[in-house]
Amino acid sequence: MPIEPRKTPRQARSAATVDAILEAAAHILRESGLHALNTNAVAQRAGASIGSLYQYFPNKDSILTELIRRKRQIMLDQIRAAARDTRGKPFARAIDRLVAAGIAHQLDEPTVSLALEYAEVMLPIHEETEALKIAIITEVAGVFARHGIIDAETAARDVVALTRGMIDTAGLYGESDPASLTQRVTRAVTGYLRTAPKIKKAG
Repeated sequence: MPIEPRKTPRQARSAATVDAILEAAAHILRESGLHALNTNAVAQRAGASIGSLYQYFPNKDSILTELIRRKRQIMLDQIRAAARDTRGKPFARAIDRLVAAGIAHQLDEPTVSLALEYAEVMLPIHEETEALKIAIITEVAGVFARHGIIDAETAARDVVALTRGMIDTAGLYGESDPASLTQRVTRAVTGYLRTAPKIKKAG
């Protein structure tokens, strides 16, 4: 079953239609869950004809794929911004920003996030998933290396896995308090990094 959009909107009106379709799909996931999502329900919620929806999305899987891609891009952009903006700042500040960026995308819309995580396992986007993991690890490893962590890539893989595990578990238990989760994840990450081998500073 195809998951790629049929065409890319090139005018403001077309882009608005696509945004409305995606927001309608997110609303259905939020209110009724993945089982309630179908193209007719999305079109009705978006106030669009089914024909208009099919101009852009051939099926519900393509809608889910686009929602996942947009959500992932926002998360990656936030992590890249955190890595960039904390250059020259204390390590603790960098960790706080990276953890906050990783958590924000999950607890901003926990019900939608959980539904999309379930859907992505069934969609043929595994190569994209691996590419995202590599991109995130690369950003985190760059921060670790700047702060003298030896074997920064391995440390980044461990920290990303630890953080993802805690975030996913929080989602499964329906947590919606980002402050509490941020505190716990930061504590776990800081504890791990406290014992990570570091380059000794001269003098």
